[in-house]
Amino acid sequence: MSAPTYALYIRLPNWIGDVCMALPVLHALCAPGRKVYICARPWAKDLLAGVPAAGFIALSGKFLTDRATVAAHRRAQGMPARGLLLPDSLSSAAVFRLAGVRAAGWRDDGRSALLAWPFTKPTEPLHAVQAWYRLATLAQAAWNEPPLPPAAPKALDLPITVGHTLDAQAAMVQHGLSDQSFILIAPTATGLHKGRVKVWPHYAELTQALIEAGHRVVYCVPAAELSQARANAPQAEALAPMDLGAFAALTRHARLVICNDSGVSHLAAAAGARQITLFGVTSAARTGPWSSHAICLGEDNAWPELDAVLQCVQFTLQSDN
Repeated sequence: MSAPTYALYIRLPNWIGDVCMALPVLHALCAPGRKVYICARPWAKDLLAGVPAAGFIALSGKFLTDRATVAAHRRAQGMPARGLLLPDSLSSAAVFRLAGVRAAGWRDDGRSALLAWPFTKPTEPLHAVQAWYRLATLAQAAWNEPPLPPAAPKALDLPITVGHTLDAQAAMVQHGLSDQSFILIAPTATGLHKGRVKVWPHYAELTQALIEAGHRVVYCVPAAELSQARANAPQAEALAPMDLGAFAALTRHARLVICNDSGVSHLAAAAGARQITLFGVTSAARTGPWSSHAICLGEDNAWPELDAVLQCVQFTLQSDN
């Protein structure tokens, strides 16, 4: 079958974890010979540098600016355009529609009239990875393209570039770390979830116990979160902030990643790192790490106790031996 005669614009969500969970869609649709353009926030460009798309369009989140950006890009291609909208928002559908990109997406937020291919959301509970992959499957069928495999793959498989790996290794050398010699924690989270704090409350005690057991414990957070990290885990070592792709590569070199249900959890899952993710205000069934190397502790409205986490860490590390 010949390659599609249109450019495909894929609008990704705005959050780091959601971009990671959209990777199976990108892998499925970025086929050889297909002109796929990723539309996302600027920070996603580095993270997705290894994805074989035709190009990346940085979106600002400002409606008029993004409409003009997408429209100018579409005109420059000189060929018909179609779009796939992973976000549910009215604004994302309006940007594509007014930029001349006929798009597929979920019927939601009163935006059906803006979509060329509106689909009804599944009624059964699905993980975010499964829901977005289902949407891609429906769109592919509506466009009369070859069918995708019926189920999302079991791994996110973020393509780590050589540059990402070299940057992570340079950071390890700078801080005197070697492969599998450290535990990486993520003791921060921005904002609230339905009015509730998204950070597990025992990182300080966990860090102390791990250090007393002979482990090096480090974190690597954006500069804006450094004071929060120091307050939550004062004995842990701070690594210099790094780009997302390099950080994802770093998680592979850690002996274990311990984090909240956050962007770090999904970056570690995307990189195939071994991790323990702690839940207390969200549901693992909906947004848990999509990885066979992840252990989930706690549940919505019930953070795991410190002893339970320490036991899980000890068991996981012992499995190395």
